[in-house]
Amino acid sequence: MLLGVCLKSFSLMLYQRQRNISKLAKCTAFFLGTGIVAYEQLRTKVQMASSEFMELPVTPLKHLNANPDDMKTKMELMILRIQKEFCQALEAEEKGTKFIVDKWERKEGGGGITCVMQDGLVFEKAGVNISVVTGNLPPGAVAMMNSRGKKLSAGTLPFFAAGVSAVIHPRNPMIPTIHFNYRYFEVQDGNDSLWWFGGGTDLTPYYLNKKDAEHFHKTLKIACDKHNKTYYQTFKKWCDDYFNIPHRGERRGIGGIFFDDLNTPSQEEAFQFVTSCADAVIPSYIPLVQKHKNDTYTEVEREWQLLRRGRYVEFNLIYDRGTKFGLHTPGARFESILMSLPLQARWEYMHDPKPKSREGELLEVLRNPKDWI
Repeated sequence: MLLGVCLKSFSLMLYQRQRNISKLAKCTAFFLGTGIVAYEQLRTKVQMASSEFMELPVTPLKHLNANPDDMKTKMELMILRIQKEFCQALEAEEKGTKFIVDKWERKEGGGGITCVMQDGLVFEKAGVNISVVTGNLPPGAVAMMNSRGKKLSAGTLPFFAAGVSAVIHPRNPMIPTIHFNYRYFEVQDGNDSLWWFGGGTDLTPYYLNKKDAEHFHKTLKIACDKHNKTYYQTFKKWCDDYFNIPHRGERRGIGGIFFDDLNTPSQEEAFQFVTSCADAVIPSYIPLVQKHKNDTYTEVEREWQLLRRGRYVEFNLIYDRGTKFGLHTPGARFESILMSLPLQARWEYMHDPKPKSREGELLEVLRNPKDWI
């Protein structure tokens, strides 16, 4: 009888042990399965992101997914999309030339994705950059912001900045150069968190084409009018005033729109406006490329294009606020900042085209900006 009791007890212990092992196996399988599912979901998101954009986002996908309503997330995803769409639109006009994609990191925080195309048949040099950077603003950058109306405390301040910037230098002088930049800033000043948007799109032709100018400005006006009927005229004048080369008495091009420190009517509404402007780049520019990329041109016209590029370089290196800010930022990536410069430019001593020439016609507009619509 005692033997029977012992056997029953041993059998019960063995059963319970096997049951616990089974539970442990099921629990392990559950957690392993959950981990595999989570990994597969993350891998799918990574694959989707790498196909939707030129490169994976600068900010880790896990952080972006966890903060979908944060303006920093919205801005980063928007500029990544704009970069990819614009690069694809430019590549479609070429014959086999593709963008080189260079993803970089900034040790102070953040990084960027630089996309450059060089020596194409249509585009001599094209750069489309995005940057998403964090860190502390140095005193020089704070002083620069305060000089245009900000009231930031002295010293170093934590900041976030995200933006997309592009400059396209075509080979054919009949195709204008385009520049656009759209950006978002956040600065933490003590207990106050300040934010604003800035940017714009502008056109620099080498030979004046009235229909091209009208198309370009109309497209930008449509984007502005969706949000505020006063935006286009206000930002058009701002653009004419900003892209000025005082020592030459000329504007860099025929303008477009330009704005900065935009923090009204609300953060979301300002973001939607900036998005509309960025979405207007392709329809404002690509039709001009398609229209003129097969135009014939002379050596004289090519030389004039290079002379006007010299003016472009002068503005960017002497006056452009974005270039100055970039060079003042610790850990700045100079190759990306100077991406806007053309492969070739030209300076001639005392060059002065005849007033009645096509070159003189362009100069007249650059010296006296006009309304195109």
